[in-house]
Amino acid sequence: MYLADIFDINKQFTFYGVYHRNPINVAIHMVCVPMILWTGLVMGTNLPSTMFPPIHIVFNDYLAFDLNWASVVAGAFLFYYYTLEPLAALMYTPEMALITLSALKFAHRPDHMAIAGGFHAFAWIAQFIGHGFAEKRAPALIDNILGAAVLAPFFVHLELLYKLGYRPELHKRYQ
Repeated sequence: MYLADIFDINKQFTFYGVYHRNPINVAIHMVCVPMILWTGLVMGTNLPSTMFPPIHIVFNDYLAFDLNWASVVAGAFLFYYYTLEPLAALMYTPEMALITLSALKFAHRPDHMAIAGGFHAFAWIAQFIGHGFAEKRAPALIDNILGAAVLAPFFVHLELLYKLGYRPELHKRYQ
């Protein structure tokens, strides 16, 4: 894959669509991909972040912001989504903010790694089962780690938007 292809929404969606045609597998992804993102952010808070200033803002009992690798990765994902499909990214921003802020708050629990790790493993296993039994093929992860790790949350969001009537011409192109 060429660098320019990473920013080509047509190539990214076409690639992703080939691996996600079965409705059962798509439904599994609609649940498990946000779970993987959330648990990944929770676990990412444990990465050393001495290069960041100690910024900690608590909004309420469920939402907090910490400047660390998890929040930087979430911001980078969102920036990338804006380069692909700005309007859809704008609609995804509140969801990403909620996922990130709740994950950063949850990470302050002493048992956050055990809980997040368990849910993370469950979600990955469910997706592999979905690909194996429903799609009858290996997941996109095997061929494109970027698509599996970075683009999947945005593609799941777009699947929901398509069901709500968002850009039917774009959706039809990738079916």
